[in-house]
Amino acid sequence: MKFIIFNGSPAGANSNTHVIAEAFLSGAKRADADTENVFLIDKNIGHCKGCFTCWFKTPGKCVMQDDMTELLDKYNAADVVCFASPIYTWNMTAALKNFVDRLVPLKSPLIVNSGGNFDLADSKPKTQQFVVISNCGFPGNNNFETMKVVVASCKPVLEIYRNCGKLLKSKDEKIKEIVNEYLQVVEQAGYEMATQNYVSEETKSKLEMQLMSIPDYVKYIGM
Repeated sequence: MKFIIFNGSPAGANSNTHVIAEAFLSGAKRADADTENVFLIDKNIGHCKGCFTCWFKTPGKCVMQDDMTELLDKYNAADVVCFASPIYTWNMTAALKNFVDRLVPLKSPLIVNSGGNFDLADSKPKTQQFVVISNCGFPGNNNFETMKVVVASCKPVLEIYRNCGKLLKSKDEKIKEIVNEYLQVVEQAGYEMATQNYVSEETKSKLEMQLMSIPDYVKYIGM
């Protein structure tokens, strides 16, 4: 089984988002899955030109020659595709959104109606399962509402939303103990995905665990 994470954080491997992503992939590796972590900020990915050549002239192929050619191959080869992004203002980062826009060659110019919801047909049937990982430095879950609506289109089988994200790389020993407990749950989620193709409701519930009370967190970050 092949797992791949497309991380849209500008901080790349130094991001808090990567802390969660790494734990998730660690669980998948424990189940002998093949894993890869792609940091989109390090890739040369141009902006979609909206020319739709990839639909009408060269189906499935973009006119631009950049790193997206290789990334599309990686995307198509994966069994589990994970979109990872911090939340800064309402939604995923520009790096991840740009990557998602460049997935347009995988669509075809055929409108399909599913219960009154109109979308474009996939050029080939999707075989992947989708996972979303998102981290926010603010307390509360309201900051993820826009993200949840946006990613609903890919019908994710698992969504991991982590508020109070600045705690993930804390040096405080007491905080590290709580964070490690949380990351063990994330790792378990990766293991379950790799061994049974779904994550148990018990594990999903534990992913919602509180790392710190909101008043204490606001004081911790000095805001």
